[in-house]
Amino acid sequence: MPFGYSPTSATPRTHNESDRDNAVPFSAITAIDSHAHVFVRGLPLAEMRRHAPDYDATLAEYLALLDAHGVSHGVLVQPSFLGTDNRFLIDALRASPARLRGVAVVDPRVDDATLQAMADAGVVGIRLNIVGMPLPDFLRPDWQRLFARVHALGWHVELHRESRDLPLAARAVLDAGCALVLDHFGRPASAPAIADEGFAWLLAAAACERIWVKLSAAYRNWPVATAATAAHDAAQALLKSFGPERLVWGSDWPHTQHREIADFATAHAALADWVPDAAVRRRILVDTPARLFKFNTGDIDQ
Repeated sequence: MPFGYSPTSATPRTHNESDRDNAVPFSAITAIDSHAHVFVRGLPLAEMRRHAPDYDATLAEYLALLDAHGVSHGVLVQPSFLGTDNRFLIDALRASPARLRGVAVVDPRVDDATLQAMADAGVVGIRLNIVGMPLPDFLRPDWQRLFARVHALGWHVELHRESRDLPLAARAVLDAGCALVLDHFGRPASAPAIADEGFAWLLAAAACERIWVKLSAAYRNWPVATAATAAHDAAQALLKSFGPERLVWGSDWPHTQHREIADFATAHAALADWVPDAAVRRRILVDTPARLFKFNTGDIDQ
């Protein structure tokens, strides 16, 4: 597909996205998926990437999955393989502005006008996706200036990094005053997670009160045979340390590199296993992400 390909046009639709945003069922926040990706084949790929999908994950497909599972809103995260070219993400946010927020990937030298344009489109944070990569020197002046600008915009910094490096990687972000969101349970390397030194640091760091954690993509941390138990135990440990006011849930759709073992329905159902209490689960699905990702909290379904 050529670059300018609309994120909503890959699958025929019976109505447009503005119709969706004006519909009553989608004005009330009933649940928020805090981690998903959209893309199509043919988009410009990052020169340095771990993989490149040979399939499409369209906005139309994603919104249909939200509808089918009673999830009213979502957060789209820039995929690693698209690098800092956020145009497809921005197009998707503009296509469904009431239902979606976004997390972009940017070069630390990005200009203020670009950041403001992203904010106007619904971007609420930047992602540092540095799994399996050399750890950047976040104390460099260009990174420090970026964190200062992110903080001034009221955005968060989302970090995807192996748990062993969380103490070092998180420090510069937190020292800059930014809110920090950690992907996929904080990426512990062992089961039980509490035996992992980086995860133990994370539990202790909850006292900072500017760290949030995504309960998502257990399959990225643990083997299939042990993932359910390991994720439940990790979620309970996080819940004890952070409380539901700093935990959010994400589907990780379309489960890149794990599509053979994961799907939206399973990801959606998993939260009930990780957090059995319905009232607590609602806070993780609704109240906390609504505030963190800057949805209209007046739209929270009572």
